[in-house]
Amino acid sequence: MKTSKKKLPTSSETKQNNSDANSEEEKELCPGFKDVDAFVKYGLGAVLSATKASAGLPQTGDEYDFYRSFPGFQEFCESQGDKLLHCMSQIMQHHGCRSHIRDRNKLTGVEERFDLVVDSNDVILERAGILLDEADGVNRNQNPVMPAGFQPPKIVVSSWNRKSSSSGSRSETFRLLHAKNVARPQLKFKEKVDNSNTPFVPKIFIKPNALKPLPSYFSNKQIRKERPEDLDVPAALADFIHQQRTQEHVEDMFAHPYQYELDHLTIPERLLSKPEPQMYKPVAETKLSFIDSLEDLVALNEKLCKLSEFAVDLEHHSYRSFLGLTCLMQISTREEDFIIDTLELRSEMYILNEAFTDPTIVKVFHGADSDVEWLQRDLGLYVVNLFDTHQASRALNLARHSLDHLLKQFCNVNSDKRYQLADWRIRPLPDEMIEYARADTHYLLYIYDCMRAQLLESNHGQPGLLQSVWNKSKDVSLKKYVKPIYTEESYLELQRKQKRSFNTQQLTTFRLLYAWRDKLARQEDESTGYVLPTHMMIKISEELPKEPQGIIACCNPVPPLVRQQVNELHLLVQQGREMPLLKADVTLFGPHDTSRGSESEHPQFSADVVLLCFLSKELETPADQESQSVAQMKAMRIIEAFENPFRMYLPSTGAHVSKNAKFDPSSKIFEISKRWKLQSIEKQEKELEVKKKAKEEAKKQERTKAKQSYQESLKNITTVRQQAVESKDGGTKRAKGDSGVGEMTPKPSKKLMKSAEKAQKTEPEESFKPFDYTQSDLKVFDGSKARDNTQFDPARQGQDFRKKVGLNVSAGNRSMSYMSGKSERGFRNKWPKR
Repeated sequence: MKTSKKKLPTSSETKQNNSDANSEEEKELCPGFKDVDAFVKYGLGAVLSATKASAGLPQTGDEYDFYRSFPGFQEFCESQGDKLLHCMSQIMQHHGCRSHIRDRNKLTGVEERFDLVVDSNDVILERAGILLDEADGVNRNQNPVMPAGFQPPKIVVSSWNRKSSSSGSRSETFRLLHAKNVARPQLKFKEKVDNSNTPFVPKIFIKPNALKPLPSYFSNKQIRKERPEDLDVPAALADFIHQQRTQEHVEDMFAHPYQYELDHLTIPERLLSKPEPQMYKPVAETKLSFIDSLEDLVALNEKLCKLSEFAVDLEHHSYRSFLGLTCLMQISTREEDFIIDTLELRSEMYILNEAFTDPTIVKVFHGADSDVEWLQRDLGLYVVNLFDTHQASRALNLARHSLDHLLKQFCNVNSDKRYQLADWRIRPLPDEMIEYARADTHYLLYIYDCMRAQLLESNHGQPGLLQSVWNKSKDVSLKKYVKPIYTEESYLELQRKQKRSFNTQQLTTFRLLYAWRDKLARQEDESTGYVLPTHMMIKISEELPKEPQGIIACCNPVPPLVRQQVNELHLLVQQGREMPLLKADVTLFGPHDTSRGSESEHPQFSADVVLLCFLSKELETPADQESQSVAQMKAMRIIEAFENPFRMYLPSTGAHVSKNAKFDPSSKIFEISKRWKLQSIEKQEKELEVKKKAKEEAKKQERTKAKQSYQESLKNITTVRQQAVESKDGGTKRAKGDSGVGEMTPKPSKKLMKSAEKAQKTEPEESFKPFDYTQSDLKVFDGSKARDNTQFDPARQGQDFRKKVGLNVSAGNRSMSYMSGKSERGFRNKWPKR
């Protein structure tokens, strides 16, 4: 036999194979992805597409119920839901969690399923956090850079603050620089912050570069000092009272002060031509000036008025203030950078209006929508001739429109966002925060030049696209700051944004908590998120705690003002619990329902009544169907064979109609049922009127017939005297002729009239009908104590007849027939023994 020899690989071949495998492993992290960045990019794209798809789904309520009525949509939702539950079960099973989320028989409802998901998320996120900390080598004892006198902050590690490095080294963790125990800068302001529930009045009192003069109302700065009685009144309310007193009407009190100047602004030709980008200076070679005094601010204004363009940016704080605070302003020129302490110079910043409103100087912002409003609210500054690089980025259809992307694309600079969420009220500012603020405007003028050139190149040298950016930037500068105004319906807008459905008790509590939060935030000059975050307010409204400890349990962590005012909050919750409990209104009506109109627009049987009838048929319970007969079931099948025009507006199965909605005056079902009741009552009243009329007519006819019969009976009746004479004479006078002329027939007496009426009534009963003894109850004859006697006793009948006639019959004449009912009396009665 020949043996087959296998050729063994040599050592060089094994090394080569191993090196190839290692190279393949190094090339691909996992199948289809080369490295971590590719995998993360793909995952973020998938999450983004899923989020967009979920946002396109119908919202809960009318829209979802309408789409749910289509069988195709319902089947698609159920199939996709099963797939998602299957994927979630696999992920839970992989991490060792309970994974019975898909098995509906092992769960009591949605709440248990939700708790299962929350527990699994906690386990998965905890493991992911541990692995990320181990991979990055986070040292929690490391002390970040902090100004003297402040506590070291906690390290917050998340997806937003992790800086990825392309060199492959471990990533850097950003640290939030938050400050506790910071002195509130509002206490140092010369002008008290106006948190009142009144409209915002512009702070401007000097209007430089004006084409239309400022009204005298604003130009007189001493107007408030002349009215000391209004010092404790909000500014807008005091101004309105002053107008009513002096009969002075100011149309432009709430208008944009530079509306006329911006409407007549023309962009010069030099700004519509292609520029030569001027390279920025390195940061290390650029002078930086920190301005916190009035002299330095005046000198800065003089420098800015001599320039043709400069870049501006702001740093804002909104957590510990109701309206927010502008904490810092950064201004960059081609040669120099400036940082202005706007908290210190808040009441003197109006000086910069000379440069900010000069139409010959270009002010470059990025995303100026909020900056323009903050400048008006806190500093009284307005911008004329604005260029917004965010609007230019949108016109160029760039991949992203953030400042980070522009810095990376045009300047090849990676922005450092580690202090993006820092507390900018800190004084003195650390060097790291100053450098971060400086970088926002240092490169902005160079980006401005490059984007103008690209706008002209993309439009083949024509200035149309660039002109549109200038126009959009002008629209941004025309924005006016509007104070948040509280109304009785403000809570409904927040509820709509949160997409929550409450019953009457929960909605009342939510409304009361919203009003309490707004009032306290205005009084304490704190943000609504600091007083009571929205998710905690919703939690309290849904749970409706019976004790103050339950309110504390709904908040984690507990806001300081909630802990102080917990008793007041408990009273509000109790007030909400006292409301009658009605479920959330389930709308089952289509978009063409016009039943909200006036009563005159609808006929007697409106479409609402017809819709209510269809609803009653569609939502009929199975118990009612089982109680129907076979013929009724067949009739129902025939009726269901016809198409219901309102079926498309009804959910297919599981429709829930609140029984309490019939007693809620604000519900649609209450309105329809009330209208139905009114119409049914009107019908009943009409029927009763018809019956009454018919009865009255019948009575009238009976009376006329009785009169006619009475008159006919009088003709044949003889008087008593005639009857007496006839009885004496033996009827001899009857043969004689008629009586003499002098004889008068006497009037009949009342007894004769009554007897005639009885005769008239008894005339129809001439036909004799024998008595049917089979239907009689013979228990009456023997006292109804013995059992039923089927034997007929004629003597008993004769006795009763004699009683009815009224004859006195002796006891001896009674019949002695056998009575079965008396047969057992000897056994019933217990006779005494001898």
